[in-house]
Amino acid sequence: MKQLVTPAIVLHRTDFGEADRILTLLTPEYGKLRLIAKGVRRIKSKLAGGIELFSVSDVTFIKTPRSEIGTVISTRLGTHYGHIVQDLTRTMLGYELIALLNKATEDQTEPEYFALLENAFKALNTLSVAPDIIASWFRMQVLRMGGHMPNLQTEANGQPLDASRNYRFDTDAMAFEHDPASGMMRAQHIKFLRLAAGPHLPEAIASVQGTAQAATECLPLIRRFYELQHRV
Repeated sequence: MKQLVTPAIVLHRTDFGEADRILTLLTPEYGKLRLIAKGVRRIKSKLAGGIELFSVSDVTFIKTPRSEIGTVISTRLGTHYGHIVQDLTRTMLGYELIALLNKATEDQTEPEYFALLENAFKALNTLSVAPDIIASWFRMQVLRMGGHMPNLQTEANGQPLDASRNYRFDTDAMAFEHDPASGMMRAQHIKFLRLAAGPHLPEAIASVQGTAQAATECLPLIRRFYELQHRV
């Protein structure tokens, strides 16, 4: 059987038997892989160092005929984003984003998803980037990649969004609606949503004045966007 090598990110680990572990890995070329790492839970295992969470590693594996689960042959740690585990908020957010992506890629795993999660780790590892910016950006990117973006250009009635108006979000139309009395969404929020949905990385978004506060204020709405499309 041919040995294959790929960069990989661990999405899930399940203990199996006395010393083995079944891994769900995200890769840029092979999508999601389920592999067994034999003996990895033993103290002297050479595989353990290359399957750490919040890391990108090179994994050598073989696909087993007539089985959905392949076998890990060797691992080599590439980049470990160690600052994530030094902060509880960032650690918990990291787990949350991994779980969201694992669920979002049940039916499709384009290479873009690997880059998304790797960039999320880089941002979480950068302590100057507010967690709410990362959480908002990640969900907006998954929505964009899945073709489920809300309308961020016009009101529900088709009129262009006006920076001087207050809006509420109509979840049925997935668009903003002018609400001068109780609308809480204003120009700075719409600007942030557009940044989060665009090609910008969290580090660049964080450099724009006011985005940390806007992210915190937009995050409940973004979570609602996500729930409506992914039912989580």
